[in-house]
Amino acid sequence: MPTPLRILALSALLPLAACAQGPAQPPLAEAPLAGARIGGDFTLTGEDGQPVSWTDFNGKWRVVYFGFAYCPDICPTDLQRSSQGLALYARDQPQLAAQIQPIFITIDPERDTPEVVAEFTDAFSKDLIGLTGTPEQIAAAAKAFGVYFAKGEVNEQGAYMMDHSNVTYLFDPQGEPVSMLPTDQGAEAVAAELAKWVR
Repeated sequence: MPTPLRILALSALLPLAACAQGPAQPPLAEAPLAGARIGGDFTLTGEDGQPVSWTDFNGKWRVVYFGFAYCPDICPTDLQRSSQGLALYARDQPQLAAQIQPIFITIDPERDTPEVVAEFTDAFSKDLIGLTGTPEQIAAAAKAFGVYFAKGEVNEQGAYMMDHSNVTYLFDPQGEPVSMLPTDQGAEAVAAELAKWVR
């Protein structure tokens, strides 16, 4: 049986153990996007040319970004920061990080074939899954996720830019929206936002 002195010593350690776990996470019901009508089922084309549906990721937290492989600056910056943020989070919480699936969905299916998307996503993370599809499929998915995009003017060489909203969404394992990851604030801010909600 522990002595009174040992009980006192153990009780003194309890507050330290609680502090080591960090601040308590707020309930998901208080998440910024809780209850928002963002997201929904889709069937698109994966990097291997096979169909991929939103429900295929059930049970996983999801980080979703819409962009295009020929984007010169914004898309690469956002994806780099979100990938680095996830890597930072994985360093502290490897088991929870393993439950997060990052997903890139092109808004330029005319140029972004499965092969192009695969090469693009691999430049940021081996875990980042790239999806493409028909123009109709991409338009439907973008609408469901509240993403704006439009094709720019085509120049004499046939090149063009894509105008689009740049939002990085976090979804829970049921596919419900939770928050927007602050890629504009850097990788550390992304990691902090993941730590706030992923459980």
